[in-house]
Amino acid sequence: MTVLWENILITMLAFGILYWLLNKFAFGKLFAVMEQRRELVLGQLEEAKKTREQATVYVEEQKDALKQARQEAFEIIEQSKQSSSKQAKDLLEQAKVDATRIKTEAVRDIESERNKAVEALRAEIGSYSVDIASKLIQREVETNPAEQEKLVDQYLEEVGKKS
Repeated sequence: MTVLWENILITMLAFGILYWLLNKFAFGKLFAVMEQRRELVLGQLEEAKKTREQATVYVEEQKDALKQARQEAFEIIEQSKQSSSKQAKDLLEQAKVDATRIKTEAVRDIESERNKAVEALRAEIGSYSVDIASKLIQREVETNPAEQEKLVDQYLEEVGKKS
């Protein structure tokens, strides 16, 4: 195998001309496009990094908001429990007061009815007593008139002493 120096020289010359032409017309544009692509990729990476940081911040804000919402919900539940407990106590106290009032009114009504019944009984007993006494006196007067006259005289003496 023989080396043909002429072919090597022509190939090198052709390669040099090709390189110079590519350098003059293609490499500048190619490198510019590659540089734009590199800057675009770097910009996208930077934007992705910022977006990720913003997402992280947003997630933390959401976690804080959720935690705060849970705390507020817990406080509302506790207030509701306390409020319902207070209402239950108030209702119980009101029921006790009402029961006491009703009991007092019932006792007073019973006492009033008892007094009315006693008065009615006394009036009835009084009228029966007068009837019995009148019957006894009538029988006594009919059976023993001398004794009755003595009682009337004694009564008149007592009345005379008092006046």
